[in-house]
Amino acid sequence: METTLLIMAAGIGSRFGGGIKQLEPVDGGRHIIMDYSIHDAIEAGFNHVVFVIRKDIEAEFREVIGDRIAAVCAAKGVTVDYAFQGLHDIPGQFPEGRTKPWGTGQAVLAAKQVLKTPFVVINADDYYGKEGLRALHEHLVSGGGDCMAGFVLRNTLSDNGGVTRGICKMDEKSCLTQVTETKNILKTAAGAQADGVELDLDSLVSMNMWGLTLGFLQVLEQGFAEFFEKAVPANPLKAEYLIPTFIGELLSQNKISVKVLKTNDAWYGMTYKEDVPAVKESFARMLAEGIYQADLFSDL
Repeated sequence: METTLLIMAAGIGSRFGGGIKQLEPVDGGRHIIMDYSIHDAIEAGFNHVVFVIRKDIEAEFREVIGDRIAAVCAAKGVTVDYAFQGLHDIPGQFPEGRTKPWGTGQAVLAAKQVLKTPFVVINADDYYGKEGLRALHEHLVSGGGDCMAGFVLRNTLSDNGGVTRGICKMDEKSCLTQVTETKNILKTAAGAQADGVELDLDSLVSMNMWGLTLGFLQVLEQGFAEFFEKAVPANPLKAEYLIPTFIGELLSQNKISVKVLKTNDAWYGMTYKEDVPAVKESFARMLAEGIYQADLFSDL
């Protein structure tokens, strides 16, 4: 069975201001985090990559990232497609003055014309590790339904400030029952806490890495229309259609089953500019340990 890696890259380069050309390389070969994600996806067996970007960054994206990745993918028998997330590509009237993107749910829907297989969704500028991609790929190709990578909370914290994580609850079959969006989680001497409440460091959290079936796209599209009927009129300039929120709503109505697949890999993201040196150190360590080669794609 074929599988797709869908990379949400519409906001890439905006994290610290500046554009794509200012994207921070994480190693001496000037690879960015996305290079590692694509390497791990090809290694896991994915054979299709979709970049969801904004039309206005297409030329710069292709120049800095896309053309280089497309050449690597072509050599490995992996196809590449682009999809464009547009502010006006919506199932309702556009709210006057809206500048904020519509969220991850719309990003996935933007790719529906090029999605022909089960797919895994990731953020462009986050590192998820090999184990999660392998687990989601195996689950999808074996005919499993919708799924999610469950990261261990201790492996996703920042030394430089609070982070928001979706803390998961599962049933005895490791199926998701609830995701609680928890803000401002801080590392402490004893572990972690949010708003003074101690958290279990071994809790599994969602890092927006979903394995989804084509059937989910239809449900997501129906949900987007409902979002425009209900949420947008109440908050026209800021309402967002987010995959974790939508899946949470479906779970509460028993309309979806999501298998949680635990991964022990560390998650790296550049939430704060101060995170960059630690992320670079982590990649240097993985290269030194032989997890990756300096010539990144040479081992595929």
